[in-house]
Amino acid sequence: MVIEAASVEETYQLMQTKLHNVVPDVELRIKAELVYEINKLKRERGAIILGHNYMEPALFHTVCDFVGDSLELSRKAAQVENDLLIFCGVEFMAETAKVLSPNKTVLLPARHAGCSLASSITADDVRKLKEKYPGVPVVTYINTYADVKAETDVCCTSGNAAKVVQSLPGDSVIFIPDEYLAGNVAQETGKKLIFPESSSKVADHEPIMIGWRGRCEVHEQFTVEDVKNIRKQFPEAVVLAHPECPPEVVSVSDYSGSTSKMIQYVTESKAPQYVLLTECSMADNIAAEQHDKEMVRLCSIRCPHMNQITLQDVLHALRHNEKQIEVPEEIIVKARLSLERMLAIH
Repeated sequence: MVIEAASVEETYQLMQTKLHNVVPDVELRIKAELVYEINKLKRERGAIILGHNYMEPALFHTVCDFVGDSLELSRKAAQVENDLLIFCGVEFMAETAKVLSPNKTVLLPARHAGCSLASSITADDVRKLKEKYPGVPVVTYINTYADVKAETDVCCTSGNAAKVVQSLPGDSVIFIPDEYLAGNVAQETGKKLIFPESSSKVADHEPIMIGWRGRCEVHEQFTVEDVKNIRKQFPEAVVLAHPECPPEVVSVSDYSGSTSKMIQYVTESKAPQYVLLTECSMADNIAAEQHDKEMVRLCSIRCPHMNQITLQDVLHALRHNEKQIEVPEEIIVKARLSLERMLAIH
């Protein structure tokens, strides 16, 4: 994804060729200088830039050595020999990279790029859940902070959540923190979803999933009515929904999968049109890469936290080594174990 060019003008020309259908020309001209400076400084410092699928196109397609979902990027970070990593994503993602690469310098190019879902639960919340449901294994979505992962038996991604749940012994599981992902996984695995505050009675040996009321502020906005309107306007369009969307939205969509699996689906499918129910920058990134695919641009929902990562911030991070991600050693050891258990199942 890196644009290698000998000058700012050449950088602009390459960006224009790649991104003309998704980024206005005036924006490309302004950002070409930033891209040129970033790639030049990155080479000088021996840095690797990791870009999440939700990054804006002018960044995603120009300076990132690796792109993908949060787990893919963290695994790449652990595999490369470079000691300096710039993680273009939100804070819990950069923390995961640090957990898997504790001896490397991990920079987050934003003062604070949070996440409504990761912020919905704390390590103390998990400890209280384990006290209330002793002996019940805890599965934690990777979209959480490191101290929450450290209280977890095993992590999961949106792509392997059902597989992780099915790998565990017993009928019950605590699944945190995404309320909607829990609902979708409960349906797939045949479990009854309850919540800690629920007074619902559970029959003996009834397979249950204890959820948490966390939500992604982007994916919770999609509705069944949105899908109905899409089908009226674009009857041939394939609707893809992220598993963090409400279960009723997923059930009326054509496909549901992680960001990487959604990209793979569009790449391999021959449908004429696609609508992605996820952070809208991802559709732009696919459109820039797949010129023969028509991405219906009905989404206007940007993650306010992902949107904080800009080319200016990346250049600042490279110049000033800011912001460095630090995770306490005891948290790294425990969180890494929950991630390694997941990777053994994946």
